[in-house]
Parts: sequence; structure tokens; C-alpha cells
Amino acid sequence: MDETFCRCNPQSLQLGKFCRSDLMPLLHLIHTTVDLCYSGVYPPRAVHFFKEYHGEKEIISRSEVGTILVALHDGRLAATGALVENEITGVFVASSMQGQGLGRMIMKELEDLAWSRGCRMVELSVSLPSRGFYEALGYELLSECALDVGDGQKLTFWRARKALSPR
Repeated sequence: MDETFCRCNPQSLQLGKFCRSDLMPLLHLIHTTVDLCYSGVYPPRAVHFFKEYHGEKEIISRSEVGTILVALHDGRLAATGALVENEITGVFVASSMQGQGLGRMIMKELEDLAWSRGCRMVELSVSLPSRGFYEALGYELLSECALDVGDGQKLTFWRARKALSPR
């Protein structure tokens, strides 16, 4: 782990792979972050969609076909992200820890993991609140997409990609 990206105390930070005992804290982290960061930005049905898309079964499935990373700060789950084939997904940082470099750290680790597995290009979906973050990391927005989530509500996002290079 490259601790230069993380301004929090490196001695209190641990990065590892997801294990089943992380499931409920991870679910709580994701759903709390979605509630705090996506409500007011997206309509209610889109917020509900995000929670289902990052639900218990989906997390387990991602862990079986890909790799989920978790970052603990002072023993508490603070950030996560997953790599499934060449797609990065499920990147969330606890709202109280945002802006401290944990998201950059998770992304760097996922990109390095992708590179080590032979991927030279990674893709991801970019939400409205995270657009600036991913653009700052060098992701190219490819297309704007809108998903109908019912009752005339839409979930707007972008497909994005980034060419990887060795570090």
C-alpha cells in the first residue's frame, strides 16, 4: 500500500481483502454512504437502486468472481472497492473519511491489481457525486447513460475508462 496518498495516520490504517465477516459492516458502510451522498442528488428510486445494486447478494457475488478490498481505520471499515475482470465497482468511502485520500488509495490498489492480472484498461461507472473524483484520477468519460428506475425517475451516470501503465 502506498501510504503517501492517505493523510490519515498510516499506523491506524489497514488494507486487506474482503472476508465474509466483513459483509455486514461493508453493507452498512455502502448503504450509509449512499444515503448521505446520493440523497438529494438522485431521486429516491435511484437511491434505492444503488442500495440493491450493492446489496448483500451482489457483494458476495463480487467477492466470488473478483476481489473486494477493504480499508480499516482504527479498526473500523472506512473504504472499499472491487475489481471484477477489468471493471472497478463498489468504491465507497465513509462520509466522515472522505477527502483524506482513502478513495485514491483504494483506486491505486485496484488499478495495480488489475495491471498485475494483465489488464491494460479498466472501466467503471461514474455517479453524479463522484464525477470530479474520477476525472481527477485520469478517467475518460465515454458516454452519459440514464437508467429508468420507475415512476418517471432516472439514474444518470457515465461509463468511463482509463488506460493503465506500470508504476
